[in-house]
Amino acid sequence: MKKVLQIIERILERICDFGLLISGMLILLMALSSTYGVGRRYLLQNPEPYSYELSTILLVGCVVFAVAGLQRHMRHLRVDFISNYFSASVQSILLNIVTPVFALFYVVIITWKSWENALYSMGIEETSQSAWQEPLYPIKLFVPIGMALLCLVLVAQLSHGIVSLIGMIRKKQF
Repeated sequence: MKKVLQIIERILERICDFGLLISGMLILLMALSSTYGVGRRYLLQNPEPYSYELSTILLVGCVVFAVAGLQRHMRHLRVDFISNYFSASVQSILLNIVTPVFALFYVVIITWKSWENALYSMGIEETSQSAWQEPLYPIKLFVPIGMALLCLVLVAQLSHGIVSLIGMIRKKQF
């Protein structure tokens, strides 16, 4: 059982790292697209309508694919001005058990509702109202995929927190 969990952890880590890599590449594409749009508007006096919309689409993918990797590496935003007043064992419980439980509640709802939204968008073949009129359902699928990955990361973090808590109770460090 322990080997299976280790294999799942490695797979999850690789997927999260791949998400961070994709996010970084999307940032590069956003920079290139914005530079092209600005250059065409101000240097050539010929504005084009696509670079802003493309950058917006890439920004959504960038954020959604990065959030699970950031949480996995414990680099996600954390407000610790309250938890710093507690002992190390209480901080561990707050950051590795309580926080993932609250985050899971929130992220599961986002995953569920965004999945419904993406399927509805696919069903009606929704397109944007811009000149480009790209289909929106592939973009809307970014959110449930990224949030589902974040759910898996939070479940893994919660399970590690519970195992750590059990170890602290056994050693009577709590």
